[in-house]
Amino acid sequence: MVTMDRELVAAPTPESDSQATEGRLGVLLLNLGGPENPKDVEPFLFNLFADPDIIRLPKFVSGLQKPLATLLSKRRAPQSREAYESIGGGSPIVRYTAEQARALEQALAGRGYADARAYVAMRYWYPFTEQALDEVRRDGITALVIVPLYPQFSISTSGSSLRVLQEVFASDLDVWEKITHTVVPAWYDRPGYVKSMAGLIRNELEQYTEAEKANGGLHVLFSAHGVPQSYIEAGDPYQRQIQKCVELIGDELPDDVEVHLSYQSRVGPVEWLRPYTDTMLEDLGASGVKNLVVVPISFVSEHIETLEEIDIEYRELAEENGISNWRRCPALNTDAAFIEDLAEIVEDALTEPPLSVSAACIQNNCEVEVEGLDEPQLGITENAETWNGRTAMMGLFGAFLLEVVSGKSIIRLFDSGGV
Repeated sequence: MVTMDRELVAAPTPESDSQATEGRLGVLLLNLGGPENPKDVEPFLFNLFADPDIIRLPKFVSGLQKPLATLLSKRRAPQSREAYESIGGGSPIVRYTAEQARALEQALAGRGYADARAYVAMRYWYPFTEQALDEVRRDGITALVIVPLYPQFSISTSGSSLRVLQEVFASDLDVWEKITHTVVPAWYDRPGYVKSMAGLIRNELEQYTEAEKANGGLHVLFSAHGVPQSYIEAGDPYQRQIQKCVELIGDELPDDVEVHLSYQSRVGPVEWLRPYTDTMLEDLGASGVKNLVVVPISFVSEHIETLEEIDIEYRELAEENGISNWRRCPALNTDAAFIEDLAEIVEDALTEPPLSVSAACIQNNCEVEVEGLDEPQLGITENAETWNGRTAMMGLFGAFLLEVVSGKSIIRLFDSGGV
């Protein structure tokens, strides 16, 4: 167990520059990150596309990862800047995640962990994971709970961040073996999270008048970030966890509400999880749906895919197809019930057998190739990896060529808790 006696958690003392304190608790919150202003867009996109967990190339062409990332980021930067401009010039995900971290610290203090510290570790933009881990070391943390801010596990989100942690831990074993850590790989089925989401959705449903309800009933569309179908076939648990999550939240909603699930933000012409959100909106409109609450189920904070893709693009598409009473459930952000559940997640993790970074990846079919604290194993077969890489290459190069020919972008980029 990762035991942390509340009474051992005391305020740091100025005994050294590191302010090390015996028994100090740290929480590492993992997220993707996002550009905070227009000049950040292109380097952010490069970091995204340079990640082999986002674009999986076969090993025999892995040297093309960075050149491809450079090509795609330069090509996509102008269109992406326009999208960010439509929501104020940059992504609010860093601000919201920092607010979640501070709120979590307060919630943990209320549970007796007076000196607990929460750190923000972004995968593709500042503050990067490595920067957050430097803070963990300087602050003298002795027990670290790692919580991805993705309720559902995917190889390309939580898995990618955990691979970075694996590399950092392996690079300096003398330091990181002294800090006990445990991972909470997914929490999509926790009662507190489920009730938090259901509460936000009910708030939106209650805004409809009786006359509106009588005209087509009430419908809720859970829009999850998609992943390539080949990832699911290779063992990614994401789709199964999304489906179970939607089922649990749906059980908390009124009986007269009809629930739907779709997937957004697909990339290029390869097959992604279906049904697609844009197709679902067209189908719902054609079936006479008028009252629709859209729920960004993969995301715990507002970002470009909620503020631009859902609020602008999908809303326009819905209204064009006759869905006249559109509402969008807000992301959890710093919802009080959600923050309390995060604190409970941390507290529960301290009393359970620790789950290492490597073990979490193996458990969730996330490929780990780095030698480190545990013996590396492969959760995805060589054939599956090669197939994923060839599929990604064909899809991305096909998408790029179609952009060149048509002059229109068919690639959507993302900056948050989905993929």
